[in-house]
Amino acid sequence: MPQREPAGALTGPFAIPSLPIAVVKLGGSVLTRKRESEKLRPKVLARLAREVAEVRTHRIVLLHGAGGFGHPGAVRFGLSLPPNGSASPTERIRGAAIVSAEVRRLHLAVLRALVDAGARPWSVPMATHAEQEEGRLAHIDLDPIDRALAGGFVPVSFGDVVPDRVWGSSILSADTIAVELAERLRPDRVVFVSDVPGVYSPGAAGRRHVVRELTDEVYSALAPAPGAPDATGGIRGKVAAMRAIARRGVNAGLISGLSDGALSRALRDDGSTDGSWARAESSS
Repeated sequence: MPQREPAGALTGPFAIPSLPIAVVKLGGSVLTRKRESEKLRPKVLARLAREVAEVRTHRIVLLHGAGGFGHPGAVRFGLSLPPNGSASPTERIRGAAIVSAEVRRLHLAVLRALVDAGARPWSVPMATHAEQEEGRLAHIDLDPIDRALAGGFVPVSFGDVVPDRVWGSSILSADTIAVELAERLRPDRVVFVSDVPGVYSPGAAGRRHVVRELTDEVYSALAPAPGAPDATGGIRGKVAAMRAIARRGVNAGLISGLSDGALSRALRDDGSTDGSWARAESSS
C-alpha cells in the first residue's frame, strides 16, 4: 500500500516546515478534579499549555479528556452503554445534550489557556466528524486536523458525545481518537498526560512501582479500576490504546502532568526518563 504524504506537507502560501508530529492527550484527571463536578485545575492547565506552546521540535496535535466536566454525566445517563429500559429515549437524548454542553465548557478553557500561552489552537470537535455503532467507532473524518496542521495551527479535539447508528448517541473517547491519529498521521510519539507518574505494577502487594515498558502481559494483568466515575475504561483502557498505537509503529507514553516539565521532556527526549511507554513495533 502506498504511503500517505505526511499531514502539513503542502505547498502554497500557508506551507510550514515539515517538522515531525507529536500527539498529546491531556487527561481529564489532570485538567480537572475528576471526583468533583466541573472543578478545573487552572494552574496545572496553564502550565501544561505553556509547555505545549514552547515546543519547537514538533508540530502538536492536542487532545483532551472530559474529566469532571463530562464523565459524571456520561455515567449518570449511561452514554457509554446501550440504552436500557430504565431510561426513556428522551432522557438519553437530554443527557447527551447536557454532557455535550459540559464538555465544551472545558474545551473552551483549554483553548483559552493555549491562546494565553502563545499557542495557535484550532478547535476540531469530533461530534461533527465521527459516528459510532453500538459504542464503537464506525467512521471518523480527520481531514480537518490535516488542514489545521497545514495552516500552522495546533488542532485541538476532545472526547465527546457523538452520533451512534444504533444507540442514538455514545461516548467517543479521546484515547480512541489518539489511536486513529497514530494510524493517519504517523507521529513519532503519542504522549498521554495523566495525574499519575505512569502505570503502576499490577497485583503487587505493598508499595508498587511504575512499569516502564508496557507489554501485552502488563495489560492482561491489569484489572478495571473501581472508584472514580470513568466512561472510557480507566487505566486499563489507556494501556489498551497505547498498545494499539505501538502496534501501528508509534511510541506511546503515559506521564504525569502534575510533574513540572515532564511533558516538555517527553516531547524533547525519547521518553526514557518519565512514565510508562509502549514501544513502537515494526509493521512488517
